[in-house]
Amino acid sequence: MVEWAEKSTRWPVVILGPEGCGKTAFLRQAAEALRGLGYDVFYIVPLHRFFIAHTEAGEVVRRLAEAASEAFGIAQLKLATLALDVGRELLKRWGRRRVAILVDEAFQAVGLDKAGIYVKSLLNLIEYPPRSYEGIVAVVATSEGVTRGEIGRHRWAELTPMWNMPLEGFHQLYEKLPGPKPPFEDVWKWTGGNPEMLTRLYKAGWDVEEVVLHLMQNKKLSAEFTRQWRRWLEEAVEDPDALWTSGAPEELIRELEARNLIMYNMYDRDPYFWIDAPPPERNPELGIGKNAAWQTPIHREAVRRALRET
Repeated sequence: MVEWAEKSTRWPVVILGPEGCGKTAFLRQAAEALRGLGYDVFYIVPLHRFFIAHTEAGEVVRRLAEAASEAFGIAQLKLATLALDVGRELLKRWGRRRVAILVDEAFQAVGLDKAGIYVKSLLNLIEYPPRSYEGIVAVVATSEGVTRGEIGRHRWAELTPMWNMPLEGFHQLYEKLPGPKPPFEDVWKWTGGNPEMLTRLYKAGWDVEEVVLHLMQNKKLSAEFTRQWRRWLEEAVEDPDALWTSGAPEELIRELEARNLIMYNMYDRDPYFWIDAPPPERNPELGIGKNAAWQTPIHREAVRRALRET
């Protein structure tokens, strides 16, 4: 984050990662860090009609508040659009020299088909600002893996992956949970370090079966879906790289990405390319392959359970 603050983001940074892996927590911390480094900061979550503004530009804050108060559906689109406008406003009208725009799950608000255009608009702010600046930081976080191809092929953004928490940090989070709990080794094998899955398990009284059943419903793992793709799904629950090597249909891969069940075409594990620690090269126990991975072991178990039931 300090490096971004010092050098700006040459392209908008699009952070891709599993649902609940910590992208939102990272952006919230980034907002505070950039504020301390002298930036006017806007952290915007269009889907939840929420924003944090660290700026003295009262008119811009008022416009965001008005947009957030709009009706459901209208508010989300307005906030996502304003995220593109506030940087230009601060540079042009308020003479700010350091501006940071952090947007969480913007693509769901504007539509996945417009993800590329949205990122290109952020790039235009960096490349063609209304006046000179000292620094611009533009970051968008998303769990929508299907947007990766559209954004990447135009080279309008720096795609940066983020994985679930590494072992040591996840253990610290586990230790903070009150009350009796299962051994850490079991919780790690269930969640793979995903803090949202940890929350779900805790709220379910550590009933793994209940969490798996809820996930099956949320991901719409119907009998029709599992019958249609049974051959490849059975291989993938044993080894996610089967989706990469066994000629799995592109339609299935897109569907698994759209349902946020897998991450496909994993990045080089060099830590330079990742936010925080990358996943291991392979970990069959957690459902991680070299080129594809289940977002968490519970995601894999939900698919395995759906296959058994059909």
